[in-house]
Amino acid sequence: MKKIIKVLIVDDSAVVRQTLADILNSDPQIQVMATASDPFVAAERIKEAVPDVITLDVEMPRMDGITFLQKIMSQHPIPVVMCSSLTEKGSETALKALEYGAVEIITKPRLGTKQFLEESRVRICDAVKAASEARLGRIPTRSHEVQPKLTADVIMEKPTSRAMIRTTEKVVVVGASTGGTEALRVFLESLPADSPGIVIVQHMPEGFTRAFSQRLNGICRITVKEAEDNDSVVRGCALIAPGNRHMLLKSSGARYYVEIKDGPLVSRHRPSVDVLFRSAARYAGKNAVGVIMTGMGDDGAKGMLEMKEAGAVNIAQDEATSVVFGMPNEAIKLGGVDHVKPLDMIAREVLRLSA
Repeated sequence: MKKIIKVLIVDDSAVVRQTLADILNSDPQIQVMATASDPFVAAERIKEAVPDVITLDVEMPRMDGITFLQKIMSQHPIPVVMCSSLTEKGSETALKALEYGAVEIITKPRLGTKQFLEESRVRICDAVKAASEARLGRIPTRSHEVQPKLTADVIMEKPTSRAMIRTTEKVVVVGASTGGTEALRVFLESLPADSPGIVIVQHMPEGFTRAFSQRLNGICRITVKEAEDNDSVVRGCALIAPGNRHMLLKSSGARYYVEIKDGPLVSRHRPSVDVLFRSAARYAGKNAVGVIMTGMGDDGAKGMLEMKEAGAVNIAQDEATSVVFGMPNEAIKLGGVDHVKPLDMIAREVLRLSA
């Protein structure tokens, strides 16, 4: 029998605390052990009993969530899931929390259709389960300065000449989940400005991927942007699937491009890595290089096997550098992986395979 995951909810809203408690207690693997209206009350709760996971509001009176997160990580590291509202400021702050050691981001639950509420329940419970399995550790900081570059808007303009239509021979497709935001930072920062075109699915809520892409764009040599429907996949640019939308790789002649679309959860996610990988198997085949990174569950495993069967070469992040080894491990066990590499070696391997 699996261990029950004990959760402490920290949020200044009584309604949010109750809603989160109802959602989490509906899962037999999760038990809400206590709630707190602010970090000071939370500190008292932790003295009484240490939780397995904390859900933490970003903006609170008396002490903000980021300050409390830093105290937790410096004094008594506990897996933290940030609970944020869909605001631009909230998105940026929650992403900063990931740099400080938070494991996941979830959006605050709100009223909606029955399907919406059920999907929210799945995402919130899965985030807490993933956090309970996470290895807490630091990821290396960046060590280079980024030169000025063209903006993503310029890079992604519609082709106006045959030179723009011509695409790289290889296209790189990447899937990640828990711990993936920082893993992607390490990977993308290591790439030179003329890297092959990259298409990425990172499990992340709606409203956060734009800020995440902008943050990466500011620190990487390549251009990074949130993908839009019909964006071309070109050298020196990485496209990140928008939260809550599936992304497929397509081709038209020599041009690769992405299609953004709605649809049901696939492998418990939207966007789904399986959706991206299966489209890469169909439209890129042997011209694709697949990468599966840290994350809980098995999203991407079946799609990666399809890629390999279509002639692609695939890389999985190794267990030692994964925050959660679920997704890479499932892909390895299914037989879809050709190379297993530590995080800091993945970029080099991608460039070798794309040459």
